[in-house]
Amino acid sequence: MNRSATHIVTEFVLLGFPGCSEIQTFLFSLFLVIYVLTLLGNGAIICAVRWDPRLHTPMYFLLGNFAFLEIWYVSSTVPNMLANILSRTKTISFSGCFLQFYFFFSLGTTECLFLAIMAYDRYLAICRPLHYPTVMTGHLCGMLVSLCWLIGFLGYPIPIFFISQLPFCGPNIIDHFLCDMDPLMALSCAPAPITEFIFYTQSSLILFFTIMYILRSYTLLLRAVFRVPSAAGRKKAFSTCGSHLAVVSLFYGTVMVMYVSPTHGIPTLMQKILTLAYSTMTPLFNPLIYSLRNKDMKLALRSVLFRIRISQKS
Repeated sequence: MNRSATHIVTEFVLLGFPGCSEIQTFLFSLFLVIYVLTLLGNGAIICAVRWDPRLHTPMYFLLGNFAFLEIWYVSSTVPNMLANILSRTKTISFSGCFLQFYFFFSLGTTECLFLAIMAYDRYLAICRPLHYPTVMTGHLCGMLVSLCWLIGFLGYPIPIFFISQLPFCGPNIIDHFLCDMDPLMALSCAPAPITEFIFYTQSSLILFFTIMYILRSYTLLLRAVFRVPSAAGRKKAFSTCGSHLAVVSLFYGTVMVMYVSPTHGIPTLMQKILTLAYSTMTPLFNPLIYSLRNKDMKLALRSVLFRIRISQKS
C-alpha cells in the first residue's frame, strides 16, 4: 500500500510541559542541569573503572557498562525535550518519533537485563564467594553484557515497525514529552489489538521475569547475610548491595506503575512525572548512589579528578 495514502500525518506535536515563558525557561534550565550532571557523573564512573586497576573486577566492569548505558538512555529523550521547550512548533518528524520510541524501549529493556545481571553478580559474590572467581570471569561478563544489548535491541524492531504502519490521519498532538506507546496508539485511526497485545505482553514479561529474578537473588542473598556471624561482615554485605537495591527500587517502582498497571486512571501530568522518574532520575542518581556508598569508587573518582587537574596544569 502507498505510504503517503496510509500515513497522512507526517509529524507529531509533543506538548511536553505547557506553561508560560518563565516556566519554560525554568524547565529548560532544570533539565539541562540534570542532563549535564548525568553525563558528567556516569562519564566519571566509566573513566574511574577504565583507569583505576583496583576496579578491574566483574562488579565494576558491569557498573561501567551500566553507566555507559545510562548515558545513552537519558540521551534518547532529554536532548529532544530540551529542543522542544525552546521550539515554538514543538514538532517531531514521523520517522524521528518512531526512532525515539524504538531507542527508548530498547535501552529501557537493556537496563532491566543489566540490573538482573548485576543482581546475579552480587548473589555469586556473597552467597558463592569461593566459586565467584571461577564463575564470574571476564569472558562471562563480556558475554552477558553483549546478550543484554542484543536482546534489548532485537526485541522491538518488529512490533514498532507494525505500529508505524498503522494509519495516522490526525490529530497529531501527543500530550507527552516523548513518543510513547499509549499516546501513539490513541492517535491511530484504526485499532490494532493484536499488535498492542504483543507489545504489552513482551514488555510485561521482560519486567516480570527480571524483577522476579532480582527479588529471588536478593532473598537468597539476605538469607546468607543474616547467617554471617560478625556485625561488621553483615554491614559490609548490606553496603555492597544497598546501592544496587536503591537503583532497582527507583527504576522498577515507576516503570511497573506505567507499563504493568492500567494507566487510563492516572492523570497525564502524573504519567509525565513517572516517566521522568525512571528515564532521567535513575541515570542521574546512579553515579551518586554508587559513588557515595562505595569506598573503592570514591578513591577511584578522586584519582580521576586528580588526573584531570594535572592534565589541565600541564
